[in-house]
Amino acid sequence: MTDDLAMMSATELVAHYRRKTLSPVEVTQAALERIEQCDGALNAFCHLDPDTTLAAARESEGRWQAGTPQGLVDGVPTTIKDALLTKGWPTRRGSRTGSADGPWDEDGAATARLRAQGAVLIGKTTTPEYGWKGVTDSPLTGITRNPWNTERTPSGSSGGAAAACAVGMGALHVGTDGAGSIRMPSAFTGIYGLKPTFGRVPIYPMNMPGTIVHHGPMTRTVADAALMLNVISEPDPRDWTAMPYDPRDWRVGLEEGVSGLRIAYSRDFGYADVNPEIAELVEKAAQVFADLGAIVEETDPGFEAPYEAFGTYYFLRFRPLVDMMDDAERELMDPGLVRSVEEYRDKGIAESLAADTTRLMLGRHMNLFHQDYDLLISPQMPLTAFEVGVEVPAGRGMRNWMDWSPFTYPFNFTQAPAASVPCGLTSEGLPAAVQIAGPRYREDLVLRASRAYESVCPFVMPDLPSA
Repeated sequence: MTDDLAMMSATELVAHYRRKTLSPVEVTQAALERIEQCDGALNAFCHLDPDTTLAAARESEGRWQAGTPQGLVDGVPTTIKDALLTKGWPTRRGSRTGSADGPWDEDGAATARLRAQGAVLIGKTTTPEYGWKGVTDSPLTGITRNPWNTERTPSGSSGGAAAACAVGMGALHVGTDGAGSIRMPSAFTGIYGLKPTFGRVPIYPMNMPGTIVHHGPMTRTVADAALMLNVISEPDPRDWTAMPYDPRDWRVGLEEGVSGLRIAYSRDFGYADVNPEIAELVEKAAQVFADLGAIVEETDPGFEAPYEAFGTYYFLRFRPLVDMMDDAERELMDPGLVRSVEEYRDKGIAESLAADTTRLMLGRHMNLFHQDYDLLISPQMPLTAFEVGVEVPAGRGMRNWMDWSPFTYPFNFTQAPAASVPCGLTSEGLPAAVQIAGPRYREDLVLRASRAYESVCPFVMPDLPSA
């Protein structure tokens, strides 16, 4: 609980609105004031429209005063990553290759669901160009910074959403995750991020890189993520790849704990190099689950790193984007994106099919693994947030951002749910996180375990950065 309006959870805000002890207008003003206070240091937003935002807040206030709220998140300040269409606001995707001129006359799927349930949209958050990499800087918007240390990256590609979330620039934040882009920045900024099962949250339009992309909640509490999942998982007929709608309330069962659950704990998946401080914090988290009554067994998931297969699958899907640009447009693009596509240009049909086969085998392997274990926990990231403005930390011989995210992209291949859960701070005062991965369709288990951990190890947000 907090008296800081900007840091209140969406769950708390809705309860206040219902009791008429707070107004969506004053809460929205607090969020906008926090943006004015902090975003000069963080650069988390690429588009703000305070007049439109406050007008929406006043409409919400009127509905609450009349006792007719529009939905589950009516009046809650919410951000949209600049990868999702937002009616009336430009969607640039971090790129200088497209114009801000409209008409911007359509909402993406998650945007539409949130707007329909009364969320007050306060702005668009930054992304690397077309969400291609694991840090958030782009030719369009420059560098986004980590609120725990503004000389460090918040990761990416949903880095703007993560930075905004951590300091109260909105209560609910939409992220996208094609290789870790919800979980990586959640880990680096100490917030909670959930990548749902693919198809749980409808996606429109479906952009690169296809059926490994998930949209999901980034929040300061587990309950808020469950609340937000209720909203954004509602059906959208424009997404034919979405799974059948499940009308369940994802908040139900959050407090059931983990007693009796079978949890596999892996220090490194058998192949990752993990910072010793992070390894220690994650091991302590595993012990917390055991203390809460889970049956925790240390074991690796038993698959080889799908690095080459995933890289092939991923970057081949960015090739058409780069190839459709003329020479002048390509000069405007992030050189790293162009370079990465060129590095994989020699990959053809045979390599693409081999990557598909690796994906199929990994999916089957993890389905069988979850016959024995309800959940798999591991480090979320093997390192802490590193310096801004670079794709990989200096001096470690890494090829690209996939080298420092070994725990994320396997679960994009398998489409299974996975969450980043803050689990403490290192000696540098930087967040660490444990990943909780579940079987496909079992967000309930992931959320339940996340909440069990949060209930005894509450999440801590950073001090506000100075401009």
